[in-house]
Amino acid sequence: MKKMMSTGLAAALVLSMAACGGNSTGSATADTGSAGGQSTAADAQSTASSAEGATAEFVIGGMGPLTGSAASYGISVKQGSEIAIKEINEAGGVNVGGTVYSLKLEFADDEATEDKAVSAYNSLMDKNIQALVGATTTGCCMAIADLTMADNLLVVTPSGSGVDCVKNPNAFRICFTDTLQGNTLAEFAMNDMGVKNVAVLYSNSSDYGTGIKDGVVSKVEELGGTVVAEEAFGDADVDFNSQLTKIKGTDAEVIIVCGYYQAATYITKQAADMGLDIPFLGSDGWDGVLGTVTDASTVEGAIFLSSFFSADTQENVANFVSEYEAAYNATPDQFAADAYDAVYVVKAAMEKAGSIESDAMIAAMTEISVDGLTGDGISFTPEGEPNKGAKFIQIKDGAYTVYGSDSADASAADESAASETAAADESAAE
Repeated sequence: MKKMMSTGLAAALVLSMAACGGNSTGSATADTGSAGGQSTAADAQSTASSAEGATAEFVIGGMGPLTGSAASYGISVKQGSEIAIKEINEAGGVNVGGTVYSLKLEFADDEATEDKAVSAYNSLMDKNIQALVGATTTGCCMAIADLTMADNLLVVTPSGSGVDCVKNPNAFRICFTDTLQGNTLAEFAMNDMGVKNVAVLYSNSSDYGTGIKDGVVSKVEELGGTVVAEEAFGDADVDFNSQLTKIKGTDAEVIIVCGYYQAATYITKQAADMGLDIPFLGSDGWDGVLGTVTDASTVEGAIFLSSFFSADTQENVANFVSEYEAAYNATPDQFAADAYDAVYVVKAAMEKAGSIESDAMIAAMTEISVDGLTGDGISFTPEGEPNKGAKFIQIKDGAYTVYGSDSADASAADESAASETAAADESAAE
């Protein structure tokens, strides 16, 4: 990791990577078995609680899939937001120019589809939201981007990673861009793993997968390596034997999978079945893969990017994880952490602006710095990108660990709980 950082990754990462913000088109059925569970009585309490002594209310909107195949992401974003709002209100609210505001969350299910995103956004505007933490997925972010601009609304997406999610000056993101995530994966493969021949498996069902793939390919070529295979798949695919067979026929030294944990579950199992013994490197959509594999040995040694690690011993992370587990009986993933940070960013913008007028809060976004769960001193460029770092997570002995760390406290104590938060509606691959 030190080698990686010394080769310039830290500098690159301040631009932004991709927090799994692809656009899923899964069914819109209720997903009561999703990770993190549907919101419990705790979320009603957290959103309803008001800051003691508050004289006004500030309404934050939230958007994400609460149903369908991507439900785990939206549920995590909702619950991470709820924890932050509960904390802020219990600490006395937000003092803006002498007026104390209590925060309230209004959250809408967009089912990770673009048409539902527009409806969800309109429903939130009908509830008079004053800032938006959302949308959760890239496609939904882009579907409402121009609407939020026309409404002059401050937008902080926790996980919309497509470049155009923050194309307008009112929009900012907590996560990283797809292109930079791809660049970072390529740099890690070539500089840290020491490989030259790279195979890429990517989801072509979303801007997320294709964006990361493009970043991988361009950086591998720039660094003098060779992309020996470039194989696509759909988010609903469960059979990857054709793509893996083609990769097996090359001299690939690593397989970079640009997609979500559901696909990674099948890919790694089928690779093991055919005796394809090549290391896997994954995008941040792999977060939660331990919850969907029946045999953890199929992902042993795999490495993926993330901006959050639930077993981190930093005090703010440990406190957040403790609160989240107590409220929802689940361990938070990076989506929950990104949303938590997004709420605190909105709070910081309110305070810096000394006003709740959108123009003032939007202008204040480039002047704030927030010590969050996903990075210390998070700040923002005028282009809406975050300045912060990221982690590589490796699966060792069936648990998530920080890459390069052998310390006991670097391992997730309960990987099943951690992965449950990200498992939406996929059971283990057979």
